[in-house]
Amino acid sequence: MKKQIMLAVSLALAGLSAPAFADGSGFIRVEAGRADVDIRADGIGNGSDDDTAFGVRGGYWFNPNIAVEGFYSRYYSASYNDGFDTYDVKLHGVGVGLVAKKNFGGNHTGFFVGGRAGVARGVATVEFDGSLEDAEASSAKPYFGVSAGYDFSETFGLSVNYDRLKSGGDGVDVTAETLTLGAELRF
Repeated sequence: MKKQIMLAVSLALAGLSAPAFADGSGFIRVEAGRADVDIRADGIGNGSDDDTAFGVRGGYWFNPNIAVEGFYSRYYSASYNDGFDTYDVKLHGVGVGLVAKKNFGGNHTGFFVGGRAGVARGVATVEFDGSLEDAEASSAKPYFGVSAGYDFSETFGLSVNYDRLKSGGDGVDVTAETLTLGAELRF
């Protein structure tokens, strides 16, 4: 399924004509902040924890209001020891989606609000120290986010972002909600 989604996105991008790219710009955005992670495991129970989140996003603005993006984000990483074994728990995600933004200043500068949505593959792993067994749950599900910020120029802006990603599999459901500060460079 994920190969078909990636193929469809690739074909759609390849089918865009050269004049559509003439007015656009590429971008890269780094984000860092806090993630609230909720985990529900069948037969074990529920739990939640906070951790530092960071990510990198990149893509292409077709015009000042619409872009495509790809991203990698690390939401959670922690180690636990139950007296016998050490467990390393990690959650990260990769995805592709669409971004929309509305600037309230002239020349694509000033305050803005935005949103993004797409498909992300969240991967939760548990590694058991001293054991050959590892557990992994992953799935491709929709993600969404909203942002507000300020574009200081046509090439640089800062934003506050809220994003939500779900993942799961094998009786495990994971939800990550992040609040981050982002810096975007357009070229």
